Amino acid sequence: MTKILSISLLAVLAVPSFVIRAESVAPASPRRVEVTAQRYAFNPGEVTLKKGEPVILVLKSLDVSHGLRIRELGVEMKASKGATAEARFTPEKTGDFTAHCFVFCGAGHGTMTLTVHVVG
Repeated sequence: MTKILSISLLAVLAVPSFVIRAESVAPASPRRVEVTAQRYAFNPGEVTLKKGEPVILVLKSLDVSHGLRIRELGVEMKASKGATAEARFTPEKTGDFTAHCFVFCGAGHGTMTLTVHVVG
């Protein structure tokens, strides 16, 4: 009878240690999203992100200085000709957001947009 009690007690004690180890798994690395800017477009023209998932947004400019601003997500970066810029952020709200080039880059500057979809 004592042997049965010892085995039952051991089984009960083993379960919580499994649960603790399962919760201590490290979070995933930030997702890297690359966007290229060239008069008068961003490529790709749309990106989809997940709410709560960390992101590194990389902006590469091919021809002149370009900027990328997503006001609702608090993102703003600028890349000079031939250079890259990075912004690290975690989207905290869902929806469709429009990013704009905020550095004047020529006659078609006003049409230079990127659509950012943040899903739950």
